[in-house]
Amino acid sequence: MKLLLVEDSERLQRSISTGLRKFGMAVDQARDGHEGLAFIQANDYEVIVLDLMLPGMNGLEILKTIRQQGNTTHVLILSARSQVEDRIAGLNYGADDYLVKPFLFDELLARVRALSRRKYSAKNPLIKIQGLEINTAACTVQFKNHPIDLTPTEYSILEYLCRRKGQVLSHDQLIFMVYDSLSEAGRNTIEAHMSTLRKKLRETGINNLIKTRRGFGYYIE
Repeated sequence: MKLLLVEDSERLQRSISTGLRKFGMAVDQARDGHEGLAFIQANDYEVIVLDLMLPGMNGLEILKTIRQQGNTTHVLILSARSQVEDRIAGLNYGADDYLVKPFLFDELLARVRALSRRKYSAKNPLIKIQGLEINTAACTVQFKNHPIDLTPTEYSILEYLCRRKGQVLSHDQLIFMVYDSLSEAGRNTIEAHMSTLRKKLRETGINNLIKTRRGFGYYIE
């Protein structure tokens, strides 16, 4: 999952992004409203985590702007404003969820994952393909009840391909979804991870799950 975190507290931004990355998510970060809006307009995220009280441009202004521009990315508001009126305003402006500070990280993680599933109209956290089972809530993979030990990056690549079953995904698409925008990862990095991922799948008994369309990218039938 690739998401954007717009939060002006450096401590909270660092804590949230570090936690999300441990679960295989790629996180872009912005610390003021104008920077956040620029990120949103330049990229396609699965989820946006948005603080309300931001320097330069507040969260509600960002939300109003992107909805007027037709951006339908799921937005989770993260705010210290806990009054009912504040939550109603956020939802009326187009937010999909609202979480009040302080919060438990596990709840934030669960809400982010729920919004991601909503993007794919998938209420079930389990993805099953050819005997392979991916638990997107626990970030685990198994084949016929045998667990497959994947790194966060390998897991992210596999989940992304499975969620887009039948679509050919280019190296650039995989790089964008798996890495932060400031990452210097390139085509060779993706190919190295793909080679290791395929090897681990073969060792478990899964052959030819991930296919290559030469010159275009990778896909799962």
